[in-house]
Amino acid sequence: MKLFVFVTSVSLALAQMPVKRVVLYKNGVGYFEHQVTVEGKQDISVSFSSGQLNDVLKSLTVLDLSGGRIAAIGYDATLPTDRKLSDIRLPVGDKGTLVEFLTAMRGARIETRNGSTALVGRLVSVERKTRAGAGPTLEVDLVSVLTDAGELRTAEVSPTFAVRLLEPGLAVKMGKYLDVLSVGREADERKIVISADGTGPRSLFVSYISEVPVWKATYRIVLGPKPLLQGWAIIDNTVGQDWDKVSLSLVAGAPQSFVQNLGQPQYARRPVVAVAETVNRAPQTFESGVVVGAARLAGVVRDGSGGAIAGVLVFVADLNGAALGNGVTNNQGQFEVDGLAEGVVQLRVSHSGYEATRTEGIALLSGTTVKRDLQLRLVPTGQASSVEAVVNRANATPPPMNRFERLRQFSLLQSAPIVRFLEPRLQTQPAVQAKELGDLFEYRIEHPVSIARNRSALVPILQAPVTIEKVSVWSEGAGGSRPQRALWLTNLTGLTLDAGTFSVAEAEAFAGEGVMEAIRPAEQRLLSYATDLAVTVTTALGSEKQRVARVVAKDGNLTLHQSMVERKSYTIRNNDPAARTLVLEHPVRAGYQLRGAAVPAETTATAMRFRVPVGAQQTVAFVVEEAKPMSTVYSIGQLDGPTIANFVTEGSINPAVEAALREVLAQSAIVVELFREAERLTDDQTRIVKDQERMRENLKALKGSVEEKALVQRYTRQLDEQENRLAELGQQADLLETKLKAAQVEFKRRIGSVGLDVTL
Repeated sequence: MKLFVFVTSVSLALAQMPVKRVVLYKNGVGYFEHQVTVEGKQDISVSFSSGQLNDVLKSLTVLDLSGGRIAAIGYDATLPTDRKLSDIRLPVGDKGTLVEFLTAMRGARIETRNGSTALVGRLVSVERKTRAGAGPTLEVDLVSVLTDAGELRTAEVSPTFAVRLLEPGLAVKMGKYLDVLSVGREADERKIVISADGTGPRSLFVSYISEVPVWKATYRIVLGPKPLLQGWAIIDNTVGQDWDKVSLSLVAGAPQSFVQNLGQPQYARRPVVAVAETVNRAPQTFESGVVVGAARLAGVVRDGSGGAIAGVLVFVADLNGAALGNGVTNNQGQFEVDGLAEGVVQLRVSHSGYEATRTEGIALLSGTTVKRDLQLRLVPTGQASSVEAVVNRANATPPPMNRFERLRQFSLLQSAPIVRFLEPRLQTQPAVQAKELGDLFEYRIEHPVSIARNRSALVPILQAPVTIEKVSVWSEGAGGSRPQRALWLTNLTGLTLDAGTFSVAEAEAFAGEGVMEAIRPAEQRLLSYATDLAVTVTTALGSEKQRVARVVAKDGNLTLHQSMVERKSYTIRNNDPAARTLVLEHPVRAGYQLRGAAVPAETTATAMRFRVPVGAQQTVAFVVEEAKPMSTVYSIGQLDGPTIANFVTEGSINPAVEAALREVLAQSAIVVELFREAERLTDDQTRIVKDQERMRENLKALKGSVEEKALVQRYTRQLDEQENRLAELGQQADLLETKLKAAQVEFKRRIGSVGLDVTL
C-alpha cells in the first residue's frame, strides 16, 4: 500500500502519517491506525490500490480528536473497461484483431494497399473464404470495398496489406479506444481525499482494514527436567509502508470477512421498453418465425488433432457476462447461435475432459454471420478442468458479514475519553498481553515492533514452562505396527495456543516436528512428532455370546437380556533398554459398553485412550473387553413345554421363573382341552342335524309308496331320539362354555401375575 499525505498544496512525507497500531487477523485482513497533525482547513490525500480500496471503503474511520470535523471524504471513480469501450461506440472489445477492427468500421471511407494495388472507397464487409489449390487448403480474409466509381472490389488481407482511415474523426476514436486499453498498464493507484475543517493544530485519527498475509504461529518445545514452550509469530509486511515501532496485536480465531467491489461504479441492468406506436387498423401481413436483421455467430469446434467434437456447450454473453444465447455442437462439431443483438460479445465453450475456452471482443453486426472456429485442449491428467473450477466458484456460498466492527468498537470502549484513546496503547505493557475477545484471542506485543515494507519477521509471543509427559501413541486406524512418539501436553500457560507447527528439541538436538490445533487454557492434547522404532503392537479379536443375565416378565411378555462380549487383545513389545508408556487408542463404538478392569485415561468422541506401561525389553498383553447388550422378547401365553425346558437347560431362567411359567403352561393346557371338548360337541350336533336332513329327504321321496308307513314310524322314533340327544348336547355346550370362559379368565390372570425382574 502506497500512502501519501498532502496538506493543502504542500506534500507531506510518508513518515508524517506513520502507522501507529496494527492488528493482524487469521482471516487475511489487518487493522491499521494512523495519526497525523493538521491545522485549519486541510485536505489529506491517501493512496491505495484498487484491491485495498474495497476494504478501506467498508471500514474507514476518521476522527478529528481536537474538536474539528470531517467535512468530506472523496475518492477517484473509475469506470470498468467494458463500460469505457461501450461509450466510444466502436464495437471491437479489448482484444480486437485487424479483421475485427475492420468489421467494426463497416461503411467508413478507407484506403487499402496490397502491394502495388490500392483501393479507395467505403468498407462493405470482411469475410473469410476457403481457397483450394494444388497445395493445402487455405482460409483467407477478404475485404470488400465500394469504390468511388461504384465498383465492388476485394482485397486480400495478407502480410503486405495496409489500410488508411479516411473517415473524419475515426482516427481520433481509434486513439481513444487504444487509450482505454493502455490504462491497464498504468500503476494501480486510487486516491482518497479527507477534508478536515477546524481551527488551530489538531490530531487526526485514521483507521481501516486491508488485505494482508495471514500471520502464522510456530512453536518450539525443549524437553528436559523443566520442559519449555516457546511461541513465535511469522508476520509479513506487504502493505507498502514501513512499520516503525508500531503497537502490534495478533488475533487468533476466524472472524468472518469478505470482499465486495465497492470502489468501482456499478450499473443496474434495466429492461428496454419499445416506444409505443400509433395503432394501425389497415390490413396487416405477419412475418414468419425468423429473426430478421439479427446477428448470428457460428463456427466449428475441433480437438488438437483437428477432429470435430460433438456435444460441446456454447455460450454467448455480453462483456459484463450476461447470457445472450447458447447452443450445442452437432456431430460435425458445428454450432450456430442466432438472434443475437448487434454489439461486442464473448464466446465461451466447455466440454467434459477439455479445458474451457473463452474468446472476447467478437463484434456482431445485424444481418450478418460471424464465424469463429475453436480448438479445445485436453485437461492434463490429475487436474480439474477450468469449467469445474468456474462452476465451483459460481456455486460457492458467499461469506456472511464480518465481525471486525465489533472488535473496533471494543477497542474504542476500552480507551475513553475519545481525545486520549490512543495514549494507553503506547504505554509500557507486559511482554505479551493476552486476553479473550469473545470467540477470538489476542496477543498484544509489549515492545514496539519495526518491520520494513516487503520484509517478514519472527515475533516472539510466548515463552513459558509447560507440563509434558513423553509417551508413545498407537492407533489401529493409523495403520502399521509402529506407534508414534508424542508429547502429552497440558496447557497451563493461561493463554490460548493458536494452531500451527511445532518442533521438538531433545538432548540439544532436533527430535521431530508436527502440527497442532488450537489448544485452550488447561486443555490436554497429544502431539505426535516422530515414529517409535523400538515398539511394535499387534492385535487379536475374540467374541462370545454370554448366557442370559436378566429376566424381565411384564405386560404378558418375557424378555431375556444377555450380552455379546468382544475381547480385543493388544500385544506390545518394547525392544528399547528404557521403559515406555504406551497410549492405546481403542475406538468408541455405538452400543458397546466397557467391561473389565481396564479404565481409559482419556476419552474423545472417537477413541478411548488407555495408558499402558511397558518395561524395558518386555512384552505386555493388554485386553479391552466390551459388551453389547442384546434382548429377546417372548409372548408368555405362547410359550410351550419344550421352549421352557430349553430355557432351563441353557440356564436362561431360574427355578422361580420356571415355576411361574409352568403354572401358565398348565392353565394353557386346561384351556386347550376345553376348546377341544367344545369342538367335539359341535361336531356331534352337526352330525345329528345332517342325519335329520337326510331322513326328511327320504320321507319326501317315499310319499305314496307301500313302504311309507313303516318308514315314517321308524324315522319318527329316530328323530325323537335325536332331538333328545340335541337337547342334551345343548346343555353340555352351555356348561362347557361357562367352564371355558372361566378357564380363559384364569389363564389371563396367571399371565398377568407373572411380574418378574430377576438378575441371574
